Amino acid sequence: MGGKLWGGRFKTGTDKIAESFNASIHFDKRLFREDIEASMAYSRMLAKQGILSKDEAATILNALKEIYGEIERGDFTFDETLEDIHTHIERALIERIGPLGETLHTGRSRNDQIALDERLYVRNSTFRIINLIREFQSSLIGLAEKNHDLIMPGYTHLQRAQPVLLAHHLLAYYEMLKRDKERYEEALGRTNVLPLGSGALAGTTFNIDREFLSKELKMEGITANSMDAVSDRDYIVELMFISTLLMMHLSRLCEELIIWSTQEFDFIEISDAFATGSSIMPQKKNPDIPELIRGKTGRVYGNLISLLTTMKGLPLTYNKDMQEDKEPLFDTVDTVERSLTVLSGLLKEIDFKRESLKKATEKGYLVATDLADYLVSRGMTFRKAHHLVGDMILSAKEKRKELRELDLREMKRFSTLIEDDVYEWLDPISCIKRRNASGGTGPETVKKALTKAKEELHER
Repeated sequence: MGGKLWGGRFKTGTDKIAESFNASIHFDKRLFREDIEASMAYSRMLAKQGILSKDEAATILNALKEIYGEIERGDFTFDETLEDIHTHIERALIERIGPLGETLHTGRSRNDQIALDERLYVRNSTFRIINLIREFQSSLIGLAEKNHDLIMPGYTHLQRAQPVLLAHHLLAYYEMLKRDKERYEEALGRTNVLPLGSGALAGTTFNIDREFLSKELKMEGITANSMDAVSDRDYIVELMFISTLLMMHLSRLCEELIIWSTQEFDFIEISDAFATGSSIMPQKKNPDIPELIRGKTGRVYGNLISLLTTMKGLPLTYNKDMQEDKEPLFDTVDTVERSLTVLSGLLKEIDFKRESLKKATEKGYLVATDLADYLVSRGMTFRKAHHLVGDMILSAKEKRKELRELDLREMKRFSTLIEDDVYEWLDPISCIKRRNASGGTGPETVKKALTKAKEELHER
């Protein structure tokens, strides 16, 4: 292999340090599948348009298949002097079939080639991520169903607030991931359009059939402006942005898993298969997997900012700065896929500690709002009821009692509206059962939400 595709107008060779600095093959070789798929479609189009004969196209197709197999098996030799994946594949093609291999580049540029390769990569990655989100949601639903009757404290400001069903809490994350999945699906329509045929920036003089190419590559249309097509990276930025939201949601769940696994909370036991120990403290069991996902979230944020910063000052059309889009893209996709996969597995093996959760719902005056609601049902205004229950809590705290531990005489000191039936309102289970409004934590509502979630997962 040797010689630059663009070397005709240069008198001297490239400085070795500059050549190494300029090369992208050490990371863009990941695009070989997309590059070869696109080249095969392009050769079929050239034959259809009479630019190549059918026999010439068949020869090119067979050689491209051989090159694909070599790279897939790890038998292909990459050479930094050939810069990028496009050049490697073209040179390998020429080595196999001679000058005929040089005809494949007719009417196209590396600028519209890479734009297509990356769109195909983003499309394929998006499909994989959507499927992984479905698997993750399935793990959440399974965990919710397994613990459908468990009650836990709901929190605001990380302070115990009101009792909720654990299943309701878990389904909150299902809804977050549902929105993420919808965002990926919506972005596909803007990603899955064909830029090939835009040339370097101004289109091509050859009679190519872009609509044919679009159908061959299962794309949903063609780009409308050649200058925009080769300089656009919005589809990558959008994938990264959606991925930052997804990672934020995973990180929030991981934060809760980390807190819940502490001795101070003691709500869950993470499986040994998804935890590690300490090199010095024999008693330790560390939630490393959730911590890593929490940490990698910042990395994905950084990838987004990196590309936004790269793109913000670029004039039309292609600039070499845009080579910097690939590493953050690949890293984001890898991080999202691995995080979803490992966290799905972890969720399937979590054990919730029933006694710890029960004790937690019985302390902290979680039923205070229900006591206020009880008084409202007896004719008191809510604002007055809120103040009165606050006074009752102060009194109960002084006596080291929960509200339900106050006897009726003690309660009537605050209001004569209170009767024996108040104790039914102070039971955490009853508190939950009264919240069957749509979207609430009531058992019937949560049961319907679980059914709906399972139905959604089976929809395609």
